[in-house]
Amino acid sequence: MRLRALIVVALALSRPVLSIAQGDSPAKTDAVQKQPDASGPDNSTIIAGLKEALEISSTKAIAQTGKRDGFMQNEAIRILLPSQLEGISKSMRLIGLGDEVDELEIGMNRAAEEATPQAKPIFLAELKKLTFNDPRLILNGGDTAATEYFRRASSADLSAAFTPIVHRSLERLGVIKQYKRVLKNDPGGSAIANEFDLDKYVVEQTLEGIFSVLASEESDIRQNPSAQNSNLINKVFGGK
Repeated sequence: MRLRALIVVALALSRPVLSIAQGDSPAKTDAVQKQPDASGPDNSTIIAGLKEALEISSTKAIAQTGKRDGFMQNEAIRILLPSQLEGISKSMRLIGLGDEVDELEIGMNRAAEEATPQAKPIFLAELKKLTFNDPRLILNGGDTAATEYFRRASSADLSAAFTPIVHRSLERLGVIKQYKRVLKNDPGGSAIANEFDLDKYVVEQTLEGIFSVLASEESDIRQNPSAQNSNLINKVFGGK
């Protein structure tokens, strides 16, 4: 009896020790589970993926906008008369010359559609020069984070390179002559001509339109990376 009692006491005393020992195991397991995942893509892979996504998006955006009615029939990016010409527009419509105003607006959109295909090599050249200080931040950003970064980093250079192309289109299509005719129909037209830069306005609106469609394409890639048939895109965006 005495031996049996001693065994019971010994077992009772050992239980806290066993509990502590057993309690260590989940903590150790949690520590292992909480270690950072080293299997994700490194920065160089992320940068390559972001650039490929932007290249695909740019190519599709330019194809969509650089065709007849690519701007004119897309309400989201259609180039409207600038606010500086609103007064002239109203005056001309009152005297039955609204068609001339409409022709000017149509001409600006046609110039954008004609010039846009020539923007592709400019976009791709700027994309090659693009650097990312924090690629993971852009990767994990919003659905259009890469497009917005590209826009901020490259708009000035894109605008400079694209301006002569747009000017040639405006000139060839007779938009500049039409613009001058519209200004002649208003007493304040000469003042507007000195203050307003038609080339700059159309360039800005054209690039805005391209970037708008580009952003939509980027969003599609992020939502469905496997549809691009690209291992790199899938690796970078698929596991995000």
